[in-house]
Amino acid sequence: MSAKSEPVPAPADIQAQYNRFKNELQAIASKIGELENDIEEHELVLSTLTPLMKTDPTRKCFRLIGGILVERTVTDAEPELRINTEGIQSTLEILVKQYKTKQTEFEAFQKKYKIQVVNR
Repeated sequence: MSAKSEPVPAPADIQAQYNRFKNELQAIASKIGELENDIEEHELVLSTLTPLMKTDPTRKCFRLIGGILVERTVTDAEPELRINTEGIQSTLEILVKQYKTKQTEFEAFQKKYKIQVVNR
């Protein structure tokens, strides 16, 4: 019995797949960066609002929602920000896992087709 071997794709197909991997990894990394910035912004606002929860919980604050500035109180805004921060954090964790999985697939692809990146 002889082992069946996979047909070797054309070099253009390998190049296209390589480019797809690179683009997908870049897109995920870009989204991870955006979410990390969002978390930093949320935490900055929370660090400002948290002391006000004790001293002036009815103080007005404003939040931009879908391009509309909405008036809230510190008491209303602080829990919403915490929930949003947690949601962003969980999404970020999922994207990091996806990135690692895609990176592993990409490395296996490179190894399978003996692709070596040459820096010029």
